[in-house]
Amino acid sequence: MPTLLIADDHPLFREALRGAVQRVMPGVLLFEADSVEALYQLADQHTDADLVLMDLNMPGAQGFNALVHMRALHPQLPVVVVSAREEPTVMRRALDHGAFGFIPKSADSDTIGHALSTILDGETWAPPEAHTMPPTGREEREVGQRLRELTPQQFRVLQMLGAGRLNKQIAYDLNVSEATIKAHVTAILRKLGVTNRTQAVLMAGKLALDDEPLVLPPEED
Repeated sequence: MPTLLIADDHPLFREALRGAVQRVMPGVLLFEADSVEALYQLADQHTDADLVLMDLNMPGAQGFNALVHMRALHPQLPVVVVSAREEPTVMRRALDHGAFGFIPKSADSDTIGHALSTILDGETWAPPEAHTMPPTGREEREVGQRLRELTPQQFRVLQMLGAGRLNKQIAYDLNVSEATIKAHVTAILRKLGVTNRTQAVLMAGKLALDDEPLVLPPEED
């Protein structure tokens, strides 16, 4: 029987999605997460999972960064975005960043069942309008590829840099030395091909959902 992971921070929607999945896939094993960190832990615990259903907007997710990182951590595990963001451009970007499918939260149970069956058969699925959009720009796709090279800890550090945190604050939060954080920052800059923390945050910001102002980190020696 298939094993699915559901990641969404809204309990009511997780319940609704769980019911929809169980109706179309009797006997399915379901495990749930309410944050990106919890999803990473679930994926590590259930390495034989067949599919992940994840929202784009939940704690620890910044635009498409969590999707990109999840695909890098578990390349064998298909990830399907289930989102209330139903703009065709968002759907197309999700597919171009490695999602195997995109299911709008407004979809009925028949649509969800058809989408899941298609994806579990090895094909991608998204509403037709997603395929009418032009491909995601080369620069954004290259950013996604560079972010895939980060280790889980480096990815966490980059997210904290994006929240405006200082090295000593990040070290305290992660319970490691400040020297360890400095080493992570150096590795992040090298992998992203940038020279400072601000450039790293601006680069990661290219995977944001909207053109919202970024919190730029203070530069440190």
